[in-house]
Amino acid sequence: MIDLKLLRDNPDVVRASQVTRGEDPQLVDALLEADEARRAAIRSADELRQEQKAFGRKIGQADPADRPKLLEGAEDLKARVRAAEEEQKTAEARVVELQMKISNVVEGAPAGGEDDFVVLEHVGTPTEFDFEPKDHLDLGEGLGIIDMKRGTKVSGSRFYYLVGDGAFLELGLMMLAAEKARARGFELVIPPVLVNPEIMSGTGFLGEHSDEIYYLERDEQYLVGTSEVALAGYHSDEIIDLSDGPRRYAGWSTCFRREAGSYGKDTRGILRVHQFNKLEMFVYCRPDQAVEQHRALLDMEREMLAEIEVPYRIIDTAGGDLGQSAARKFDTEAWVPTQQTYRELTSTSNCTTFQARRLNIRYRDDNGKPQTAATLNGTLATTRWLVALLENHQRADGSVVVPEALRRFVGKDVLEPKA
Repeated sequence: MIDLKLLRDNPDVVRASQVTRGEDPQLVDALLEADEARRAAIRSADELRQEQKAFGRKIGQADPADRPKLLEGAEDLKARVRAAEEEQKTAEARVVELQMKISNVVEGAPAGGEDDFVVLEHVGTPTEFDFEPKDHLDLGEGLGIIDMKRGTKVSGSRFYYLVGDGAFLELGLMMLAAEKARARGFELVIPPVLVNPEIMSGTGFLGEHSDEIYYLERDEQYLVGTSEVALAGYHSDEIIDLSDGPRRYAGWSTCFRREAGSYGKDTRGILRVHQFNKLEMFVYCRPDQAVEQHRALLDMEREMLAEIEVPYRIIDTAGGDLGQSAARKFDTEAWVPTQQTYRELTSTSNCTTFQARRLNIRYRDDNGKPQTAATLNGTLATTRWLVALLENHQRADGSVVVPEALRRFVGKDVLEPKA
């Protein structure tokens, strides 16, 4: 939720952010007008309440003979107070409605849409083979570790089974990520995957991309697309202790996405599916620590990508491709040989105080005064990583070399094709 003080003091900054995102800057003026109307309604209601209190004292001090007439005036004043309070509630609701429509203020991200990112760094060189490489699905089926046909039979398109060594590969990725997170001071959490509407809305996922979310109408709950949602809700309506530094969590959960806007896109294999596992880092900190924490999350993603030994690049995501909550986002994209391009594996977002303001998450500053916290998130491992892992480590005979860091989990150095 946008900070109203920031809006009043720097409306041009918020307008520029809306333009950078490709969103409507006129919402800023509408919210400013609504905020002024709300403050006027509050003043009016306060004045009437003060008048009502003074009138009550007057009645108490009046002669008994004068009180009936005064009581008639009191009823009229009471009705005016009720009307003013209703007007205040309506004005406040309008402010909240408009606040929820304005995305977080962009901080340093380039303008434009999905294709307007800026490449910050390349790590490694694109993998080349002296044979015709197979894509991850052909490899996975040949190894007997990915079964899309039975996934589709049981659950429909974009579902799959990970079998045998495929299951151990994913569990190995997740365990390696969990170990690294713990070593860096993150507390491992296995959170709920069903959340209430106020938590989903509070994290900014019920905006224009709400059709990506599975909604269970009978239960009025949502399936999460990332454990970021449940981890953000973990401290909702709390004042948390940040006196010893940021609070860091690593959430391991199954995630669900409808992929409603991707029909006909990435339909082959497990690159874009409805269900997957993910280990998500989540940080609560003071706002002045957020940029430093964002860089730290990106460094952890670098370290994890180095362990699976794939070429990748880091991009600064453009404003129009940011989620509603993110002020800035860095994506890491791995090289996929059969597609001859880089595809997203992880992202890390600085959400500043946007989510915490919606979810009423605060900390006490050095003077003991409650202030809104900042939140950040970043992915440390997910099912999609298997795409880059299999394709970059394949050999001519269809076997796949297991990255050294994962061998203790998989129990093998090389995955061999099934007969």
